[in-house]
Amino acid sequence: MNAIQKPLAGLKVVELGTLIAGPFASRLCAEFGAEVVKIESPDGGDPLRKWRKLYEGTSLWWFVQARNKRSLTLNLKHESGREVLKKLLAEADILIENFRPGVLEKLGLGWDVLHALNPKLVMVRLSGFGQSGPYKDQPGFGAVGESMGGLRYITGFEDRPPVRTGISIGDSIAALWGVIGALMALRHREVNGGQGQVVDVALYEAVFAMMESMVPEFDVFGFIRERTGNIMPGITPSSVHTTADGKHVQIAANGDAIFRRFMQAIGRQDLAEDPQLADNAGRDSRRDELYGVIDRWARSESLENVLKVLNAAEVPASRIYSAEDMFADPQFLAREMFLSAKLPDGKPFKMPGIVPKLSETPGSTEWIGPKLGEHTDAVLAELGYDAAQIAALRRDGAV
Repeated sequence: MNAIQKPLAGLKVVELGTLIAGPFASRLCAEFGAEVVKIESPDGGDPLRKWRKLYEGTSLWWFVQARNKRSLTLNLKHESGREVLKKLLAEADILIENFRPGVLEKLGLGWDVLHALNPKLVMVRLSGFGQSGPYKDQPGFGAVGESMGGLRYITGFEDRPPVRTGISIGDSIAALWGVIGALMALRHREVNGGQGQVVDVALYEAVFAMMESMVPEFDVFGFIRERTGNIMPGITPSSVHTTADGKHVQIAANGDAIFRRFMQAIGRQDLAEDPQLADNAGRDSRRDELYGVIDRWARSESLENVLKVLNAAEVPASRIYSAEDMFADPQFLAREMFLSAKLPDGKPFKMPGIVPKLSETPGSTEWIGPKLGEHTDAVLAELGYDAAQIAALRRDGAV
């Protein structure tokens, strides 16, 4: 029996992206079977290769972000380099790009040209502000998208300036929307006559779309959501508490029945039976009192005991995990959230596992992020270039 193919097997994706949003979107496609060719500049390639912690001169992040991709170096300022790209795109299903709007147009590779070249092509465009509007030509990294989209404003404590979340969450959210849009466009192509279309994702809009009830609350009540630290105003109790051994635990006991079990478990039957605390509105009106009770209890117990009590009472809770905590956790291990791989020199290392989990056609990692231009010759040969032509492209600086 033949092995079951991954769900995106047979799709050809070309990535014209650097750093985070575009490359993360194409990585998701590659993990689930799409053939992804990453176009890189011959002059150093994707800057992500040199970001954060380096191993033998290459970012460990790179090995994860570019897994299952093939690296083709092209000089897009060279006419022959652009011709190679056009040959690739003529038979591609998806193009993912995260240049500033107008860059591809200046290269003669705008949507009108590419759509005429390949009417079935789906073009995913990830940018700071989208392909239209007065800000479209401004540079816009994920940090700007998080700020404009509302996330930074509500992140942190009320008596301090806004803070970032600790990762480039805006870029990653935009990448997810990009993949969702691409799959929608492919479904449309399948059902409605085979035409591709543009998927236009602005980083600030990707973040803005996650802002829950912020818009109607302002429009109806004039209410502006502010920074509130670890608590969730209007949803009580849910916060982070510090234990006797200096550890931190998230306790989310904001369901009515859960709250009663929580109070009973910590010896506060009086609060469990208090009619004013039977629903969320009543609890939120006494928020400070309840958090004081929980703080005092948590400070009197070790993290291990806190979690033991809460788990027994079926109260949602978790330690605040570091990477070290994750590596030892049985849930992470049972769900195969660490994949074993080898760095180019043979050193073993762990990578994040695949998300989501598909029961019949799961994704996988076939190889880690490639060397710069590792697949150039192979991809060019597949496009019909012979050895002499490939040598000429190199000699001319096109690849």
